Amino acid sequence: MPIIISQIKTPIESAKEDIIKIALRRLDVREDETVKAEVHKISLDARKQNDIKFVSSVYVSLKSSEREKKICGSRNDCNFVEDIPVSFDKGTLTPEGRIVVVGFGPAGMMAALTLAENGYNPLVLERGASVDERVTAVEKFWSTGELDVTTNVQFGEGGAGTFSDGKLTTRINDPLCSYVLRRFAEMGAPEEILVKAKPHIGTDNLRRVVKNIRERIISLGGEVRFGTKAEDFTVSNGMVTAVKTKDGEIPTAAVILAIGHSARDTFEALLSKNVLIEPKAFSVGARIEHRREQVNRSLYGKNAGNPLLPEGEYQLSYRCGDRAAYTFCMCPGGYVVPSASEEDTVVVNGMSEFARDGENSNSALVVSVSPEDFGKNALDGVEFARQIERRAFTLGGGGYKAPAVSVGAFLDGKTGMSSTVTPSYDIGVAPADFDELFPSFVTGMMRDGIRCFAKKMKCFGDGDAMLTGAETRTSSPVRITRSDNRNAVGIANLFPSGEGAGYAGGIMSAAVDGIKSSAAVMKIFAPY
Repeated sequence: MPIIISQIKTPIESAKEDIIKIALRRLDVREDETVKAEVHKISLDARKQNDIKFVSSVYVSLKSSEREKKICGSRNDCNFVEDIPVSFDKGTLTPEGRIVVVGFGPAGMMAALTLAENGYNPLVLERGASVDERVTAVEKFWSTGELDVTTNVQFGEGGAGTFSDGKLTTRINDPLCSYVLRRFAEMGAPEEILVKAKPHIGTDNLRRVVKNIRERIISLGGEVRFGTKAEDFTVSNGMVTAVKTKDGEIPTAAVILAIGHSARDTFEALLSKNVLIEPKAFSVGARIEHRREQVNRSLYGKNAGNPLLPEGEYQLSYRCGDRAAYTFCMCPGGYVVPSASEEDTVVVNGMSEFARDGENSNSALVVSVSPEDFGKNALDGVEFARQIERRAFTLGGGGYKAPAVSVGAFLDGKTGMSSTVTPSYDIGVAPADFDELFPSFVTGMMRDGIRCFAKKMKCFGDGDAMLTGAETRTSSPVRITRSDNRNAVGIANLFPSGEGAGYAGGIMSAAVDGIKSSAAVMKIFAPY
């Protein structure tokens, strides 16, 4: 049983071979006693700018299991690790109708892949287009302002994560996380995601990965229908008996609902069928942009520009009472991208390619909001976000231009644009008063957060940094309540999954949730 030795601190110029040698010396183990020794995870400790270190853990398998036990029993920096194969229990009930996966973002992709690899021939319904057609539609929107409400940054193959930094970090501690990383690497993601403590794919690589997953599903007998929205559901005796599409009704044995956080019309359709939906807290705000070099200098000091260091990445938070202001989905060397999915609204998001070499770095700067702020009916959070998005469209002057303001002007309660940080939002920006865009409790917390963050990172004290709004799709504003068996309360064969259902926050946690939903389905039914 292999062991992992952690907290190996080395200079940033250290090679992997040097890290492994240090680990073996600490264990008092000779190289000829090992079966395998390799770097497990690498993170960066830049708290002391004059002494930046890599912090690694090393995976070591010894020829003697007794020696492994003795080492782990005498050290607190070593742990046994058991690489348990992922397997699934299968039921005996014959499916009557299709097993349908609605949505083809991270949760839907991994649910469908798991089902296909276990003989269940899933049918995937995705309202948007395939990834190549989707890229064409999105780039047309970014260059012309012509929005396709069915295929955009929110809808289409790969989900909203396809136009993002492709971060694979998560706060959940689940063995399936390693499994998901391995599957992504098999499907074309860079191998380094298996060892980086903060792995990312980049939007350019992610597009290849999602296409390969789709092709794998189809090769195993699954089916993927693009441009096919689940328009309604037939529910009878506590079961979904059919999914309605533009091409007619599809009889269903089970439905995995992986619709994403922006499928507002689907939330309405579910609510009309008495599916239990609750409002939940989410966050709203803007994207803050600094020059990439400013962020790197703030984090690395005189070491900024060292090619051995990753592009600067941060995560900051400020809390006052029950409310928080924080940065989210930071995109080093990235772009603020138009992300609307409804007409006459402006929504922004962040995106990076794998190289992270754009002129600016950006992050969401958002403030938590809850049902106490917007109302406790099921879709009150949806309407709260929609109203902000419509005000953003108006303040931007129409044509999907975005409202923007420099940090200095915003802190002073004024409007105005920076001359040193060029906004990267493709369609264009217009100077705007953010106090007209957001409620006062949001702008107040944003200002307090910026002032707090400026004490931690010098770039946040730069009045020329840019804010572009509105960021409203941080997470789902609803939770589709489910039972201990993962089915929607009162509907035995409907399995709400991923971020849109309110049970995940990002690519990794959504992918894991999708796998678990597919496992719940397989536990009931026999393979086809």
